[in-house]
Amino acid sequence: MTASAQAITPTVPTEGSSLPIRQFTVTRSDLIRYAAASGDLNPIHWSDRSARRAGLPGVIAHGMLTLGLAIRAVVEWAGPQAVVLDCRAGFTQPVVVPDDDTGVCLSVGGIVTATPGPGRFRIRLTVHQGTTKVLGRAHALVVLRQAA
Repeated sequence: MTASAQAITPTVPTEGSSLPIRQFTVTRSDLIRYAAASGDLNPIHWSDRSARRAGLPGVIAHGMLTLGLAIRAVVEWAGPQAVVLDCRAGFTQPVVVPDDDTGVCLSVGGIVTATPGPGRFRIRLTVHQGTTKVLGRAHALVVLRQAA
């Protein structure tokens, strides 16, 4: 079977387009796997005793894991042609992850704030744990490349 390749031009979201709310569950097991993959073995991410000694209420998720999940929501929404050129955020509150099998739920949403060029859009992200905002000033610049 043969098929001819045709260029697919992805549709760039317009200003005001909303990223549907995407929820992610984060458990202690996720933190251990992320620590191993990232090399960030700081014990505040796996030991309640160390986290409390550092003045935290308990074990907290890695900030870059939280940001990574937000970017994952954008890429899943934008499609396989999406390439994130830039992302930035401030960490406003720690994501405390309990020592149970339930973990915590992070909710990611967003709105397209600009389309600064062909195939590009900027999106402002909102990331919450319950009603608590955990990332502030979060945004990403995305380009949609043409697929063959």
